[in-house]
Amino acid sequence: MPMSAEQAEWFAEAFARLVSHVGGVIIGKPEVVALVLQAMLAEGHVLLEDAPGTGKTSLAKALAATVQGTNSRIQFTPDLLPSDVTGVTIYDQRTQEFEFHRGPVFASIVLADEINRASPKTQSALLEVMEEGRITIDGVAHAVGRPFLVLATQNPIETAGTYRLPEAQLDRFLVKTSIGYPDLDATEAILGGTGTRVSQRTLSAMITTDAVSDMADLAATVHVEPAVLRYIAMLAEATRNHDSVRLGVSVRGAIAMVRIARVRAASLGRHYVIPDDIKALLAAVWQHRIVLDPEAEYSGMTGEAVLARVVTSVDAPLHRNSPE
Repeated sequence: MPMSAEQAEWFAEAFARLVSHVGGVIIGKPEVVALVLQAMLAEGHVLLEDAPGTGKTSLAKALAATVQGTNSRIQFTPDLLPSDVTGVTIYDQRTQEFEFHRGPVFASIVLADEINRASPKTQSALLEVMEEGRITIDGVAHAVGRPFLVLATQNPIETAGTYRLPEAQLDRFLVKTSIGYPDLDATEAILGGTGTRVSQRTLSAMITTDAVSDMADLAATVHVEPAVLRYIAMLAEATRNHDSVRLGVSVRGAIAMVRIARVRAASLGRHYVIPDDIKALLAAVWQHRIVLDPEAEYSGMTGEAVLARVVTSVDAPLHRNSPE
């Protein structure tokens, strides 16, 4: 059953409270907090890329504290093994049976800290669980539960000792964003103690994992016009046909846009998606999915610039049939 106007109003109020709660730690960045929460409710994963010391880890911890579920932190290093992430099967001599020991990925919110410091082999250990919500060890599938969010942080690729994430893994992140440095007033508040480690430890849980799942299910019922679906498809196709692009937005990327656009609409009190939702999310959802031609990249072209050109070349639908 499609979401009603009353349900959309309730959703927007609950969402605003969550943003405000997490914003008690991440000072002056409500837009970033809202985007990460939208990705969580769209049942996707988030990649935070920024310079060290801008609050990437603090955001992940604050979100984990807000949700009354399990959370874990994996510090990615060059010597980290795939089994250190997923878990391992060990033979128990007493019972003469193999037992599966779960890795830290079995949590509601998994903080993958500095994910690009691990080897590509270890990074690929997350591919299955990010896509299907389960880990297969020795032919046996183990579900990680719901909700499940991988919130990965990485330093810019120029930083020493980092590995570029493979395209297949980047495509599994629903959103890629950055926090950036706070403005003067926010910095003053942080230095005054508002955003210290003490405030992170005392941040109370505000919502249960069951409630998060219910909100995610409700957001999935937001109405999307066929014209808006075609608009998304045309934008994705335009990225593939762009002269500067070697690999455009995949079908997975287009599906991801529909999922998070529904959540954004509900978070703003609407029970239907409009083209402005797509435009607002375009860079965060699609920029990291675009692989540029080497010559274009060398000349200074960026994925964000490609999307800026694409959105002006595709006409947005002007009319909407109002859902019942």
